[in-house]
Amino acid sequence: MSLTDRQLQLKSLRLRRRVLEIIKHAGAGHTGGSLSCLDILNVLYNRVLRVSPETFSSPDRDRYIQSKGHSVEALFVVLADRGFFPTEQLETLCRYKSHFVGHPTRKVPGIEQNTGALGHGLPIATGVAIAGKLDNKDYRVFTLLGDGELAEGSNWEAAMAAAHYDLDNLTAIVDHNTLQITGRTRDVCSNEPLDEKFRAFGWDVRIVDGHSIAQLTEVLSTRGSESRPGVVIANTTKGRGVSFMEDVAKWHHGVPSDAEYAQAIKELEDAIARMEGEEEGKRKNDIGKMGGWPS
Repeated sequence: MSLTDRQLQLKSLRLRRRVLEIIKHAGAGHTGGSLSCLDILNVLYNRVLRVSPETFSSPDRDRYIQSKGHSVEALFVVLADRGFFPTEQLETLCRYKSHFVGHPTRKVPGIEQNTGALGHGLPIATGVAIAGKLDNKDYRVFTLLGDGELAEGSNWEAAMAAAHYDLDNLTAIVDHNTLQITGRTRDVCSNEPLDEKFRAFGWDVRIVDGHSIAQLTEVLSTRGSESRPGVVIANTTKGRGVSFMEDVAKWHHGVPSDAEYAQAIKELEDAIARMEGEEEGKRKNDIGKMGGWPS
């Protein structure tokens, strides 16, 4: 059964809590970016991508490549939630001989490509999309980029090639949280106006609230304009869901102290409890409208 928008919002809160749990347990991780891109991954894997643990080896599956590989904790928790591997395996994050390391690796079920060196994901996705066209496949290819990552020139070489080859089966998503490890992206190496740059390279550009389940569903469920690759600029907040982490550059990576961790978990659990209460109230109200409990 498909999940409603509110149910997916609730899932995002629970997944954010899980991200914090595994980072704290591992003693390492990229917290802010994982929290900012989590809604995007939640929508992709629960509403958009034609891929599952059973179909991951199918040549007809959709492909997702995480170019901003340092935010792998978000991808790990979503893949575990979708059943690609047992969730308890996440407890081995960054442990000796574990495949769950600080960047995506194909040794983890559900991971398409090894990534982490920034600027590689879009070129790889472009090549995979070209292969789909040559093989007459209708699969779609998605890649997630960081806005700071766009300083890498390889992205723009790939952007030129994708437009040249009319790759309407390719969608790039920019996690536009406006922060990178050393500060505001506009101060480190400005890429604004980002939408106009992609349009100049021949891409179909759409801008959404990167934390809106409804907006993400609508924009990711449809291809871009015919014969053009699509880019979704998803405006997000780094550290989303934890008050003291939101829009703060130092949480690009790092592990919360015990006190910070307790506060962060409490904030998320309070939000979960509120939403669960609202969902229960709505369910009872719907039952009342239908004439009471069934006999």
